[in-house]
Amino acid sequence: MQFSEVLASIGSEANQTLHLPEGWNQGRALFGGLTAGITYQHALNGVNPNQQVRALTISFVGPLAAGKAQLKRRILREGKNVTQVSIEIEQDNAVMLSALVTFGLSRPSAVKVTDTPTAKVPPREQGPAFPRSKLSPEFTNHYDYRVSVGGMPFSNNPSREFGGWMRYSQEDSPIDIGLFLGLVDAWPPAVLPHLDAPAPASSLTWTIEFPEPLPTTKRTSDWWQYVAYIDYAADGYGHTHSHIWDNDGKLVAISRQTVTVFG
Repeated sequence: MQFSEVLASIGSEANQTLHLPEGWNQGRALFGGLTAGITYQHALNGVNPNQQVRALTISFVGPLAAGKAQLKRRILREGKNVTQVSIEIEQDNAVMLSALVTFGLSRPSAVKVTDTPTAKVPPREQGPAFPRSKLSPEFTNHYDYRVSVGGMPFSNNPSREFGGWMRYSQEDSPIDIGLFLGLVDAWPPAVLPHLDAPAPASSLTWTIEFPEPLPTTKRTSDWWQYVAYIDYAADGYGHTHSHIWDNDGKLVAISRQTVTVFG
């Protein structure tokens, strides 16, 4: 089942049952980018469509699995300009994901600081693709990667930066926020290149912010640029931030994650 088909299956009801698909596993759990996309879509279906998503904060509480899950939406506050939405995904009567999604209208302001970090990602032709192997998470079959910043996961590379280029390998549709979340989270945690052997790692919390609407002319099959930076990593946890640009070098999102690593 394609990512876009999963998002299209989400209705407008505040509380509903959704069947999470096979083919998107990430170790013992469902791919976090897919559940993030579901979270956003469920929030979007309950708010004023004129409000732009400004930020999304997710706690990955427990491992979701393919099969039935319950989506629950609660509007915490709907103001003139800003709407705050709480989303939970439950499975087996337990909360597995909890999120806060913030939407807001644009409005006049005397504050204007729009200089953004410049994309300095080497050309994707200079970066190898992730090797396909039985150790690769199942969900990665849905994406293409070129690693042109830092090193491959488990390559004992001490760089604090990690990234390159990404796109969907089997989708070709206009990009939206739900699909974009799947792209961003498709990258492994930036701490993995520091290891010299495979070890489990996963996102614990994720906050992503959108300065402006996504470019309307871009598609899922277009290449997007991604660079993550390790702010601090020790004691089994890593704290990273990342920037994401389109293929023209326009900044489209700012992301921050706390990750766990068992190695």
